[in-house]
Amino acid sequence: MFLKVQLPWNVIIPAENLDAKGLLLQRSIIIRLLEDFAARKATKDLGYYLAVTTLESIGEGRVRQQTGDVMFPVVFSGITFKLYRGEILEGVVHKVLKHGVFLRCGPVENIYLSHLKMPGYSYMPGENPVFNDKVSRIEKDIVVRFIVIGTKWLEAEREFQALVSLEGHYLGPVS
Repeated sequence: MFLKVQLPWNVIIPAENLDAKGLLLQRSIIIRLLEDFAARKATKDLGYYLAVTTLESIGEGRVRQQTGDVMFPVVFSGITFKLYRGEILEGVVHKVLKHGVFLRCGPVENIYLSHLKMPGYSYMPGENPVFNDKVSRIEKDIVVRFIVIGTKWLEAEREFQALVSLEGHYLGPVS
């Protein structure tokens, strides 16, 4: 699910990037905010950071005693993406294994669909392994509609893992 969030953030501008002209300073703050935002990747509460939409305010800068850099408190709006239990989404298969498949959905790389959660599908090994049922197949690069049954936050990698299922109406490969 995409979320619109409003976040406070501290942007640190190195002393050599400071300029008396307001426009260049504002530009430096915005560039640094975008760099910091992209590097942060995700949080457990908000999910994956996708985009900064508007810069709401820039507070008064405070000089840091040790370095001479200036820290500006800013408030901005942005868009994040987070998986929720019970949510129905679509993902692309990127790996087929004997016991299930791994999918990608937006910024989430580790979505696992177990063979136990694919009713009617059976594994067919080979050079290009596939799961078949009577009318469709799940193989690499196929788009699959699924329901999220659980998520897990990995703090060290700053990413989510998800367990999904095809048990339900209108779930499975999308043609």
